[in-house]
Amino acid sequence: MTASRKPVPKATPDTQPFWDGTATGELRVQRCRACSRHYFYPRPGCPRCGSGDVEWVTTSGRATLYSYVISYQPAPGFQDDGPYAIAVVELEEGVRMMTNIVGVEITPENLPLDMELRVVFERRGDMRVPLFEPAGAVR
Repeated sequence: MTASRKPVPKATPDTQPFWDGTATGELRVQRCRACSRHYFYPRPGCPRCGSGDVEWVTTSGRATLYSYVISYQPAPGFQDDGPYAIAVVELEEGVRMMTNIVGVEITPENLPLDMELRVVFERRGDMRVPLFEPAGAVR
């Protein structure tokens, strides 16, 4: 995907491995070595068991549409995109994350819950942001 005027994310020490992954086309999440649970958003300890013994793993990039809202009000940097879908997707690994749906006309008829999705990356400045498109989309 091409560059845009959309906001550019800034990495922090806790999120740097996530952004390092997106730079290489990988969607990474953390997994607790103690209880084996995957989780997202990045943080130093497992939200389930509290262990600090965590690692970064690359996901399959496959997800399903869990929930969404269609926004007709453009946010700064999104003026040319409307309407757009703000979504929660559930990764194959069981993690839910907020994202945008792309690659399909943004209408309720085109966004059935449980729709199969795949990750794609949009360049923003020096960063690549994970977005999701229908798994059957032709590239």
